[in-house]
Amino acid sequence: MLGNLRRVLLATLLTAAVILGAVGCGAPDDTGTDPIQSAGVLRVGTEGTYAPFSYHDPATGELVGYDIDVAKAVGDQLGVTVEFVETPWDSIFAALEANRFDIVANQVTINPERQAKYDLSQPYTVGEGVIVTRADDDSISSLDDLSGKTTAQSITSNWAQVARDAGATVEGVEGFAQAITLLNQGRIDATVNDSVAVYAYLAETGDTSVKIAAQTGETSDQGFAARKDSGLLPELNSALDQLRADGRLTAISEKYLKADATGGATDTARSPGATPEVRSAFQLVLDNLWPLAKAALTMTIPLTIISFIIGLVIALAVALARLSSNVVLSNVARFYISIIRGTPLLVQLFIVFYALPEFGVRIDPFPAAVIAFSLNVGGYAAEIIRSAILSVPKGQWEAAETIGYHYTGALRRIILPQATRVAVPPLSNTLISLVKDTSLASTILVTELLRQAQIVAAPTFEFFALYGTAAIYYWVICLVLSFGQARVEHRLERYVAR
Repeated sequence: MLGNLRRVLLATLLTAAVILGAVGCGAPDDTGTDPIQSAGVLRVGTEGTYAPFSYHDPATGELVGYDIDVAKAVGDQLGVTVEFVETPWDSIFAALEANRFDIVANQVTINPERQAKYDLSQPYTVGEGVIVTRADDDSISSLDDLSGKTTAQSITSNWAQVARDAGATVEGVEGFAQAITLLNQGRIDATVNDSVAVYAYLAETGDTSVKIAAQTGETSDQGFAARKDSGLLPELNSALDQLRADGRLTAISEKYLKADATGGATDTARSPGATPEVRSAFQLVLDNLWPLAKAALTMTIPLTIISFIIGLVIALAVALARLSSNVVLSNVARFYISIIRGTPLLVQLFIVFYALPEFGVRIDPFPAAVIAFSLNVGGYAAEIIRSAILSVPKGQWEAAETIGYHYTGALRRIILPQATRVAVPPLSNTLISLVKDTSLASTILVTELLRQAQIVAAPTFEFFALYGTAAIYYWVICLVLSFGQARVEHRLERYVAR
């Protein structure tokens, strides 16, 4: 009986294996022919903050825009569901490589570098490059005039490279809205972007403080981007051809852009031309070891040290205020700590750098980062120092008074040395966290270690290699700080009673 049961089970397993094998063998043929329709869903990566192409309707909160509607129309044409995944532009290609979504729909410019790395559909938007300046600035009238000027661009956009090639210093921003803000604040001289985006912005906002000063002389085609050899292009291009032929693509363009910016009909994406020479990831890392180290030595480490020292001074003052018998002083300190600990560090950075200029207070990037980080450290370290002081037995204060020390003398000679030993470990953790938090300074134009890695990775698309190298640099810095912490703790053991 047992032998029969085993034979039945074995036969069942073999039959199941044959069936699954047959299904598995048939699947690639189906997905290889029409992978999108076979999947039944098209996952689309988009920014969600790039009006009028990809943004949220203020009235409804719904994700809308030109690229959104084009992607939805492609999905309808193919008979599949479209799912949108919102991702910041500077990391959108990294997310595509990580298979977070199938295609990018966010005005991806078609150029040889991207065609060498990704599958790019035929264009569904055609525009030309323009230079935007302040309305009262007549110093820029051509692309050549950008030499020696400062512009603001998304560092992964092709317009950033156009500005660099013209001799401009490019400051990295998240998008067009931040570039215009910096332009109005006088922090930059110009921004280069696609005429379609600029005309849409001017039509939507009626902003008269900026103007189109010149054309770059270059046209730009935008299409969908997918992973290399994805097999998605035939379906995408076929759907775009149909949308263009029946007028739906033009209707979407006129709805959001007030013009037909779809270009002429094409059968395929433009020829990539000569493929640019591509360095290996290893060679790319070797070539950028010093630039990354330089960014760490000249920006990340100084920013950390300066902010931490100033933050400690603030923290000591706030901690003593919290311990004060003066109710007003104590409550002010409580309020400060509550604000710092209750708001994100990134918001604090943005307030110092982007919001204060609205009140006439304009601070350069590095000092703005120092201010924000110092205030943040002050809020967190104040509670560490306060608890360390409270950990010193009350009898120590009384003994100090007995031998004639006043408050300041007792604090400096008796209390703080003992409190320091208690505070060193948590303060060291704060310092190590600050090293990593300095990466947020890249959002306010400070070219520190992470920003340098982003700048190098943007045109090469070697995100893992460059970000991994930056991570190793951060790790080494933190290891050195941990070693220093151990040495300081060892020296402070002399204050421990034996």
